[in-house]
Amino acid sequence: MRRSSLLFGLSAVIGLTPCAAPAEAQTGGRTRAYATSGDCGGRPATMVRMAPGLCLGLVWQGAGREGPRMPRGLMPLADGDWLVTDLGGWEAGRGAVWRLSFADDGSARWRRLAGGLSMPHTAARGPDGRIYVSEMNRILTLDPEAADPELSVRTVIGGLPDNRLHDNRHPLSSFVFDGNGDLLVNVGAPSDRCLDAAGKVKADARGACVEDAATAQVRRHAYLGDGRWAEESSVFASGLRNSIALVRHASGAVLQAENSVDLTTPEHPFDEVNVLRQGGHYGWPYCVDLQTPLPGWPARQARCGERDQPVALLPPHAAPLDMIYYEGAMFPELRGRLLMTWHGYQRTAGRITAAETDARGVPLTDVGGRYAVYPRGAMAYPAGAPSVKGRVLTPGWDRVAGRQPRGSPVVMAVAADGSIWVTDDRSRAILRIARSQP
Repeated sequence: MRRSSLLFGLSAVIGLTPCAAPAEAQTGGRTRAYATSGDCGGRPATMVRMAPGLCLGLVWQGAGREGPRMPRGLMPLADGDWLVTDLGGWEAGRGAVWRLSFADDGSARWRRLAGGLSMPHTAARGPDGRIYVSEMNRILTLDPEAADPELSVRTVIGGLPDNRLHDNRHPLSSFVFDGNGDLLVNVGAPSDRCLDAAGKVKADARGACVEDAATAQVRRHAYLGDGRWAEESSVFASGLRNSIALVRHASGAVLQAENSVDLTTPEHPFDEVNVLRQGGHYGWPYCVDLQTPLPGWPARQARCGERDQPVALLPPHAAPLDMIYYEGAMFPELRGRLLMTWHGYQRTAGRITAAETDARGVPLTDVGGRYAVYPRGAMAYPAGAPSVKGRVLTPGWDRVAGRQPRGSPVVMAVAADGSIWVTDDRSRAILRIARSQP
């Protein structure tokens, strides 16, 4: 069997230089500062070991009251400024949308455009040119150029499930626009495995999970034109525990990266990349990997053979939170590749990967792959399971005392110059991947 090139152990190790004293950065009472030394395309270079030819620059790291507390969404504006969504915390009403600009010396300048929001995440420009943002329970639009942007906030789609963290484990909404302007909106699963407190399945008379009729799905809201979408929706795809990572390729293919369930072992289950189709069911809460019933769901009830199979498996607990297709000028070797953030909390945390794709934007795969972030033999793939082919761009984004925190990449965006910007919500930072100096 061939090994997946995503392991790419990246044997060429970038030399490390003495680190400068890190700036203060506090998140939840813990210091998560990035030390810097040298230059990365005009930004202070972090000490994170990158793939050959790349560096990771520090654009901003929060220390005081100024700027977002948990930066998540990221979108470039035409004048070189950036729109940044701020989760604020895992409680309703603490989120915000900010505008990031820069002084002549490169220092960050923040302006809060709207506050009092509930877990805002995705920010994107719609088919009408307006800017749209997802909150926990609605999609809104706002005008960052308005004299008072907060007064420009308007609900586009309301009434999404108001998924409080302790009532619903996957409260964040995310969306992409389809080719006809329709909104495809994530509605997360309200539990991990659809089990009751005693570990018994919560099933209806048909033996199906009682929760998957209205949640754990991607919904379609029809575009009505001129910034309006139908409040009523239809189910586009279901059996999806958490579809924060959604992307649409120019071919029309819609991809989803699945954060799988939280079992006790760090080696199982695997996360997934799925190609969504109208009416497809992708296994939650019955099956993981290829055809493995989840604990609590008997095989006869899970019917794993009937699910839509993932196109590829990702490492366990990688927690993919974003996918974009790279088409920038700075990295010609990455054009057309599918970039993914692995937010994670296990050994796969802190990775940004670039998967090779076919003409539809679907990741190319191998069988029998290994990932360099795991010791040899520690992670056995299910027999015949596909693993994605590609490169890890951030192989050294692990915690190093006194030098760097473990990376927690969330959302990426490509700047006009082709550099790749990324938010790190746990370390309250915005970073930039650029070319390293030869």
